[in-house]
Amino acid sequence: MAGVDAERIERAVHEILLAIGEDPSRPGLERTPQRVAEAYADFFGGLDVDPQSHLADTVPIGATDAGVPATSDAVVLRDLAFRSVCEHHLLPFVGTAHVAYLPGDRVVGLGRIPAVVDTLARRPQLQERLAEEIADALVAGLDPKGVLVVLDAQHRCVTTRGSRQERSSTVTIASRGALSEPAARSEIIALIGAQSNA
Repeated sequence: MAGVDAERIERAVHEILLAIGEDPSRPGLERTPQRVAEAYADFFGGLDVDPQSHLADTVPIGATDAGVPATSDAVVLRDLAFRSVCEHHLLPFVGTAHVAYLPGDRVVGLGRIPAVVDTLARRPQLQERLAEEIADALVAGLDPKGVLVVLDAQHRCVTTRGSRQERSSTVTIASRGALSEPAARSEIIALIGAQSNA
């Protein structure tokens, strides 16, 4: 469990169980501190990973037969599942990320984009900041002409406590470069929302 102090988490969870009036040694709870430490190692495993490491192996787009630099229109990845933990209540938020970029002179393997999303989501987060961090990572790693990130998530701090808005979700958007222009952004958002014809 690199990155987390499992023993310290276990002690803290033991104290929380005592503080809510439970018996941490009763059957069903005796391994709970260990389980929570293991879960936290997974939830917060992105703290020790540089998201740029996923973007290190880019591929040049190349040139056309006429020697003119080739260009690519938008690369859009839809419906990337993610989960994170809200830093305000340490409760999960779970949702879908849609990521688009307009390549400059290089692209990256499609599996690298979900890895960037996962790395940044596996930290104590705010959804608004997560969208911005994903966009900034792609700008730094790929030098694209534009980036658009749309996150749609349900927050357990909203759905299971307080007002208990069980059906609510939160949408956040971060855009950079050419995809900050309203017309270009609208075109990509329409692509994200389009249903497959298959």
